[in-house]
Amino acid sequence: MKKSQISRLAVLSFVIALAGCANYRWTSSVPEELRTVAVPVFENRTSSAELGPIVTQYVLREFQREGTFSIRRSGSSALEVQGSIVKASRDPAAFNRGYGSRASEYRYTVTAEVSLINKDTGKVLLNNRRYVAETTFLTRGDLLTTQRDAAARIAQEFARQIVDDVTAFPYEK
Repeated sequence: MKKSQISRLAVLSFVIALAGCANYRWTSSVPEELRTVAVPVFENRTSSAELGPIVTQYVLREFQREGTFSIRRSGSSALEVQGSIVKASRDPAAFNRGYGSRASEYRYTVTAEVSLINKDTGKVLLNNRRYVAETTFLTRGDLLTTQRDAAARIAQEFARQIVDDVTAFPYEK
C-alpha cells in the first residue's frame, strides 16, 4: 500500500469511529425540570422487621451518590419513588452436620414493587415494577442480627437497580 492510501484509510477509519459516537451524551438524559426526587419510606408488607426504612435509606444514598437528582420532600419534588416490600423469604442453603438439621447458611430473597410518579402531571411512569434481590448469610449465633446485616446488602442491590432504572427512564421532553 502506498503512503497516501494508508493515510486515506486512517482518516476513513477515524470518521467512521466518530460517527458511532454521534448519539452519545456526556450529561444526563433526564430533563432539568425533572431532576428532583422524593422517596417516602417503603411500605413493608412482610414479617421481616425494618426492611422498609433500610431500603429507603439505601435508595436515598444511591440517588445522592449517582448525582443526577436532588432529593426533596414529597410536596416539592418533580418525581416520587413509591415502594413496597412485598415478599421476604429465608431458606436454608447449607446445614451443619454436627447439629443434625440445623441450617448454617441461609439464602435471603426479598421482592419489592416500585412506582415512579411525575408529581407535576400525576402520570405514573413506572407502575409497580418488580425488583428481586438476594444474598446469603451464615448463622453465627444470632440469626436475627445476621439477617439484619444481610438486609443491608439486599437494600444496596435494590437501590442500585431502582436508581439505574429511574436515571435511564426515557423521559419525554
